[in-house]
Amino acid sequence: MVMNNYFLLFFSLLINVFILFIYFSKKRINLFENKIYIALTICNTVCLITETLCNLCASNILLIDENIIVRLFLILLLLWGCILTIYTNIISTKRTDKYGVISMLYLIVFCFFTIPIFFLHIDFLDFNGLYYANGEAINYIVVIALFYILINVILIVKNRKEIGKKMLPIIAYIFLMTIAISIHNIDPTISAINCLETFVILFMYFTIENPDLKMIEQLNIARDQAEKANNAKTDFLSNMSHEIRTPLNAIIGFSQALLEEDIPPSAKEEVRDIVMASDNLLELVNGILDISKLEANKLEIVNTEYSLSKVLNDLVILTKARIGEKPIEFRTNFDSSAPAYLYGDYTRLKQIVLNLLTNAAKYTKEGYIEFKVSTVKKDDICRLIISVEDTGIGIQNDKIDKLFNKFERLDLDKNITIEGTGLGLAITKKLVDLMQGKIVVQSDYGHGSKFTVAIDQRIIATPTKPIDEVQTVVDNVDITGTEILVVDDNKINLKVAERLLKDTNAIVTLVSSGMECIELLKTKTFDLILLDDMMPTMSGVDTFKKLKEDPNFKIPTVMMTANAIEGMKEKYLNEGFNDYLSKPINRKELNTILMKYRKKNDV
Repeated sequence: MVMNNYFLLFFSLLINVFILFIYFSKKRINLFENKIYIALTICNTVCLITETLCNLCASNILLIDENIIVRLFLILLLLWGCILTIYTNIISTKRTDKYGVISMLYLIVFCFFTIPIFFLHIDFLDFNGLYYANGEAINYIVVIALFYILINVILIVKNRKEIGKKMLPIIAYIFLMTIAISIHNIDPTISAINCLETFVILFMYFTIENPDLKMIEQLNIARDQAEKANNAKTDFLSNMSHEIRTPLNAIIGFSQALLEEDIPPSAKEEVRDIVMASDNLLELVNGILDISKLEANKLEIVNTEYSLSKVLNDLVILTKARIGEKPIEFRTNFDSSAPAYLYGDYTRLKQIVLNLLTNAAKYTKEGYIEFKVSTVKKDDICRLIISVEDTGIGIQNDKIDKLFNKFERLDLDKNITIEGTGLGLAITKKLVDLMQGKIVVQSDYGHGSKFTVAIDQRIIATPTKPIDEVQTVVDNVDITGTEILVVDDNKINLKVAERLLKDTNAIVTLVSSGMECIELLKTKTFDLILLDDMMPTMSGVDTFKKLKEDPNFKIPTVMMTANAIEGMKEKYLNEGFNDYLSKPINRKELNTILMKYRKKNDV
């Protein structure tokens, strides 16, 4: 019996030492509960050593006063129960500032509980040759142990949601310790309390206190916090995007209208500068919004069927506008054997290529820009190989690696007059990666650069739905007789829309709320509705749903909004809107919509 007891004690001690060795040899998170766990393990180790000394004294192998050793052993048992209760309290609260106060209060109570141990009587009895301790001090420790068990039960029941899976080892302790105390009361020679404590420590290590698991847990917490921060940042930037676009709509809209007026050349040049500055500001807003969504992994690839020739035509038109009056030859070289229709995210494809073309236009003063598209077809996959080559300033070889960093602008001292945020190429690289493509940079510093992008798209033989082909851009439209209703709660936006529609000879009606729109349409009809979304009381989407309740409502309705973040166009089209127009209103985009939905008898 004595030998078995020694074996259990030695085995338990070995486990404790092993846990301490492994625990301290691993990289770990420095959390308060980790420190409590270490205190539990150390206390149990000392407890096992003390119990071994008690047995050696009982066997007369070690000549030490049994009374002192047993009282020390009882105090250590009491301390272990106190530390475990502190642990339960710590994992029950998220208030880290309370950890020190909680620990101090329990330790004060522990000190108070230890006082009677020094005065209560201990009997040393012989049962069939086995010595064991009994008496008032032992009974007192049993009562205090039951008290700690009760406290732990209350804490677990009260805070079960906060504790979660961490309650399992504590429940195991409560269950096993209750059994151990009951058995000890029946047969005082059987004492397995320390061994059960070792089991609890071992159980805690492999479930909730393993340093590796703790690291993973903390990484998950950090990831969740980062995601929340990213979401908050994205929401903030989305709101800021809307708020900035609203005044920009007025600045750009009125500036575009002024360019069409007969004003002095000097004034017209200044208005062009206003438009250019507004476009740069809009590009900055869009860039920051895009990069934040990419970093938050909220930007998704939306694949649809599209016409390749239309995408390329749009890019050519936009690039020519960016080049302006610079003495630059803009060359295009498109593969004549390229498929007519492809399946992929053409919006992101356009953004990638437009960023490269815009950079070429910015950093090339003279010479040429060549926009080349070749294709490699295999089965139903077409690899688009798109290159943009220029005779611009070029990039130093040792700085090419920094090219795709956020907010990185190379040779800033030489290019200080060139507008830009350093986001364009960072966004381009992330989009190319998102589309599982490749981008390669070649550059001869001082002589020019060449960017080549390879992206796979699926070939579509016959589109499943009508696809807009290349449209002729109309600078001026005449839609005499077409009646247009503009709905917007912002008076300046109504003025901008009225001014932009003035030269089209359309009949324009302005209302400032969804309710006004609904009431007006009860007595009057229109050929086209331009409807803002973010209006008080009744949004544009709610207004449109209300209008659609009438089975006779067939008026083409275009969502005209500053809510221009990624995916909004698809969202509005899915709501049933016929088209989408973002603010600030682009004159050419507006003209395209007007020509599409003009009065049917207009020629």
